[in-house]
Amino acid sequence: MLEELRIQNLGVIEELSLVLPRGSIAVTGETGAGKTMVVSAIQLLMGGRAEPDMVRVGADHAVVEGRFVDADGEEVVVKRVIPIGGRSRAYLDGSLATATVLQERIGPIIDLHGQHAQQSILQRPATQRDALDRFAGIDRVPLRDVRADIAAIDAALVDLGGDTTERARQIDLLRYQLDEVVNAQIAGPDEAETLQAKEAVLANAFDHQVAAGQVGDLLGSDGPAAEALGQAAAALPDGPPFTEIAGRIQAFQEELADLAAETRSIGEQTVDDPEARQAVRQRLQMLIELRRKYGPTLADVLVYGDNLQAQLDQLESHEDQVASLTSRREAKVAELAKISAKVLAARTAATGKLSKAIEAELSKLAMPNAKVEVQVDGEAGDDVMIMLAPNPGLPMLPVGKNASGGELSRTMLALRLVLAGGPPIKVFDEVDAGIGGGTARAVGEALSSLASSGQVFVVTHLAQVASFAGHHIVIDKSTAKGSTTSQARILTADERVVEVSRMLSGSPDSAAAHEHAEELLSATSASWGTST
Repeated sequence: MLEELRIQNLGVIEELSLVLPRGSIAVTGETGAGKTMVVSAIQLLMGGRAEPDMVRVGADHAVVEGRFVDADGEEVVVKRVIPIGGRSRAYLDGSLATATVLQERIGPIIDLHGQHAQQSILQRPATQRDALDRFAGIDRVPLRDVRADIAAIDAALVDLGGDTTERARQIDLLRYQLDEVVNAQIAGPDEAETLQAKEAVLANAFDHQVAAGQVGDLLGSDGPAAEALGQAAAALPDGPPFTEIAGRIQAFQEELADLAAETRSIGEQTVDDPEARQAVRQRLQMLIELRRKYGPTLADVLVYGDNLQAQLDQLESHEDQVASLTSRREAKVAELAKISAKVLAARTAATGKLSKAIEAELSKLAMPNAKVEVQVDGEAGDDVMIMLAPNPGLPMLPVGKNASGGELSRTMLALRLVLAGGPPIKVFDEVDAGIGGGTARAVGEALSSLASSGQVFVVTHLAQVASFAGHHIVIDKSTAKGSTTSQARILTADERVVEVSRMLSGSPDSAAAHEHAEELLSATSASWGTST
């Protein structure tokens, strides 16, 4: 519900601050007092269009603030600032927001009905379909799900799409790249490092041969190292205390012989082979090119090759995938046809019942000759249009195109009465245009009944309608120094008698009017919508 409303410099309202009750709330006041500014303020909180001419003359900006509380007690604070120059600003819980965000957050919880209001059932045609479905108790989940399945299949087909020529180009490119990677026969992610080490060996082959020969000679049996160890072993006496040292010298002699043999072997195996060296360099260059194209490392190149293979497999199996998806789509389309036919039949069957129900409510609301027709079209009857002929001799036209503001508001009221529920906050402006007497009483009673499940604001000039409200707000205007200002307040029981007296006779001080007002308020108090 809207728990608090604050207005500054909007139209003739200089300052207004109200803590609002639940239930039904009548908003009354003299002509030009600014009753419709309350409606405009709520419309602004919903993200409605802000115009500079809404700003009170002499002020540089207008401000509208509202505090909403949902069924769980969560609060939402909305603020609109409308300058006389520049763009308006919107705030949601203290943070800047767009009007679109307000429309999405606040719009769904408020219904505005009136000649100048943006009405959900007219502004969003899908709401008319929702109204019919809610009335008929139609479950749209199966229809929604199968349509979502078809949309997903269509998206997959688009992803597989592309013409045959383009697909052939992609296959050729992928094959070329994959052949490059596969034919390279990369030994592993470290092959380049291994080749670089090998290339270094080949580049220094001659020097290695010379070094191996020299080391072999130095360490060999005829070399100085072996000779020195032999002389040392001969110089030692047998037995203690040199037994361990003699053993170690012998081990050195054996190790020296092994080193000399291994060194000579390396020298004999080292070949100065320019052709082998060139082959290694060419292999390294090829790996560098692969890394430049598909790298930056050989590990990345190998992963890229795997991805190429996967893409190629998908493209080459294109026809199989298309055939599979097409088959699934055909099955879903057949399922959709069955579900659509069922939904269409249910919607069609409900149109007459909904039309009669709305007509019955309109008859109570001073539109006894109004005719309503609910039309459905489309495969599943998704195109729903509520048609109205408010008076005899008028053609059936979409609701809102051939009805006055009051007739339109009463039609919306009738629809809400038939459907029950809907947004928790409802605002009716000019709903009583062109009616009076018993009809006004019926309208007031109908509005009061809607408040049992939410909060209903009704801007009215009829005492009969206002008397049915559980609460009463009056907009008072005053003129001083050539300037008109308005203020709003919630009336006490005694003040309400005075205001209803004014509405009945134009004389708030008339004793006869007071008596009539008290009688009227007493008679309607049992129907007040004052849900808490």
